[in-house]
Amino acid sequence: MVKNINLGIIGLSEGNGHPYSFSAIINGFDKESMKNSGWGVIYDYLIERKESEFGFDGVKVTHVWTQDIGESERLSKASKIPNIVKKLDDVADQVDGVILARDDYENHYEMSKIFLKKNKYVFIDKPLSINVEELKFFKPYLKCGKLMSCSGVRYAKELDELRDNISEFGDIKLVRGAVMNNLEKYGVHMLDGIFSIINFKIRSINYIPSNHDSIIIHNADKSIIQVDALKETAKTYQFDFWSDKKRFHAEIRDNFSMFKRALWNFIDMIRTDKPQIDPDAVVKIMKILIAANISKKYRREVQLDEIRI
Repeated sequence: MVKNINLGIIGLSEGNGHPYSFSAIINGFDKESMKNSGWGVIYDYLIERKESEFGFDGVKVTHVWTQDIGESERLSKASKIPNIVKKLDDVADQVDGVILARDDYENHYEMSKIFLKKNKYVFIDKPLSINVEELKFFKPYLKCGKLMSCSGVRYAKELDELRDNISEFGDIKLVRGAVMNNLEKYGVHMLDGIFSIINFKIRSINYIPSNHDSIIIHNADKSIIQVDALKETAKTYQFDFWSDKKRFHAEIRDNFSMFKRALWNFIDMIRTDKPQIDPDAVVKIMKILIAANISKKYRREVQLDEIRI
């Protein structure tokens, strides 16, 4: 028998509609309310899906909290969430776990520790944190299967072909990822996608001064990874891999599928009490972002081992 799971959704941060999309993928959605929610891009890809693609057996988002009661009411109507909670502290006693679906990482520690300390399951939207002390707090929860954090791109179906055939790809020479917006919030999309395919052993990180955020990651096998966060540009989630034998290119477009896969893995973590992503891999990606900031500030190459967590 499938154990019923009640989840809370916590949001909302500026420019990030994940509370709407994540809760709709689990609960289904009200077409008119979602259309009028202000998140047209989410409505557009939800409306294309079949009704049978929504939901997980025994799982519902039952409670919502945001910092604005009007936003909570809109989210409740759009994603069929029955209970609106006025105080964040009151959510924990009413759910099995929460989805902290906001990407303002500066608030992740304060908002999630309430739930983690009460032994609740927590999914934290990317990036988890770029604060060393906060990552030290999060690490035990990652390891014991109470906390999951990633970009949905880690589960993008457009990367499946390479994931499934990486053993035939040959020796990697160069990997490139290009994404819109800034490195701190959007670089994790590229890093999660890349490291979901190959767990490179990293030596160092260099920030490259330019009119956008650009880093070079030097790997122990002498391959390199270049990640460019292009700030203001057209929607871009692009990956390129080159080896001594082949080339692979992908542009990520299917948000629904990658978000549903990520949520499935979070739900499986709840049911099994086991991490779905290697905790050290999650921490390593955050260390790359921390090292990139140091490299940018001091204009020097930063060894990944300098970041101790």
